[in-house]
Amino acid sequence: MSLQGELREKSSDRVKEPKHYNVIMLNDDFTTMEFVVMILIEIFKKDQGSAEQLMLMVHKNGRAVVGTYPYDIAVSKVNKALNRAREEGFPFRMTVEEA
Repeated sequence: MSLQGELREKSSDRVKEPKHYNVIMLNDDFTTMEFVVMILIEIFKKDQGSAEQLMLMVHKNGRAVVGTYPYDIAVSKVNKALNRAREEGFPFRMTVEEA
């Protein structure tokens, strides 16, 4: 017996990739370069060389993207960094923008 006209359902259940967000570090004249490098290594998991390069980019350009993550992760990392800065008495600033 042949099943002509068999009904096939098209699946349109595409999984959407989560939007990504850039974590942007902003320059200020008070936060030490050593503190910025430490934050980049400990929170953003950069190696020493990459951390120093990013810190210099922030210093020279006023800002730099230090990572791109899903929103929750980006906000969590920024909050950790800002809390650490507050504990150390630095006016360190970061922001999150859609990539």
